[in-house]
Amino acid sequence: MEQMQERRSNTAVKAGLVLTSALSVLLGYLYFNSRQEIDQKNVDITSKTKELLLTNTKLDSISTQLDAKIAELQSMGQQVDDLLAVKAQLEQDKKSLINSKNVSIRDYENKIKGYEATLAQKDAELAKLREENAVLATQNKTLTTERDNLATENTGLRTDKQALSDSVYSTTVKNRELTEKVTLAAALKAMNVTVNAVNSRGKERDGGEYKAKRVDKIKISFKLAENPLTKKEEKVIYMRLLDPQGNVISDMATGSGAFVFGGKETVYTAKQSVFYDNSGQNVDFIYSRGAPYAKGKYTIELYSEGFSVGRGSFDVK
Repeated sequence: MEQMQERRSNTAVKAGLVLTSALSVLLGYLYFNSRQEIDQKNVDITSKTKELLLTNTKLDSISTQLDAKIAELQSMGQQVDDLLAVKAQLEQDKKSLINSKNVSIRDYENKIKGYEATLAQKDAELAKLREENAVLATQNKTLTTERDNLATENTGLRTDKQALSDSVYSTTVKNRELTEKVTLAAALKAMNVTVNAVNSRGKERDGGEYKAKRVDKIKISFKLAENPLTKKEEKVIYMRLLDPQGNVISDMATGSGAFVFGGKETVYTAKQSVFYDNSGQNVDFIYSRGAPYAKGKYTIELYSEGFSVGRGSFDVK
């Protein structure tokens, strides 16, 4: 009886040991599997974090490149509205990457490829613009050089023109002076101007002093000097008769008028046309005033072709 109980006791112990061993094995297995799952999750989390960091770094790099291209295009005067829109979308994607719990790295990889394609396209556009700008810069430099050369040439031409103008002016002045000298040298010259009194009966008195009642007309006589420079042609000689107060005696009804002398209009008493033949010819002016002469000294002035050519006087007592 005791032996049977002992045997049962040993069997129970053995069964307990077997059960304990089995439980230990089961617990060990469960622990191992649980540990593997934790480690795998840690690995997944680490990998996910690395992917997120790498993605964010790529987005930052693309953002920096976009800023550079926007600045360069703006400096070239180009429109950048499309790039500004891309930059705004990129900044939104960066915020979503950081703040969203469920992030698809694959979706971001596709977005990054799109951004990189945009950058590549803008790189090509910028390369073409740089090339065009280089050509324009070369052309501008060439034009600037040509402009400077033209400015230098223009300065030289202006200097030459001024020198020529000065020379022409100087020559013109000299020619005018020479012409004036030649013209003056060729002017008529009335010599030996005398004034005789003619009474109402036609009797002529000389001497230069006359009684008023014996002066009905006056006869001005002079000789035109010989001058080989004076052209043989019809000459108009103007006579001015000045009273004792220096006033010109004139009457439009008896042939008085005006001529230009010294650039001014001058009244004359009478005029006469004479053909100059360079023979020392004598010329007579007979002037009838039609009014009595007051006492005093009268002056005779003779003009022709813009020059004063002779002068004389007489007294009335």
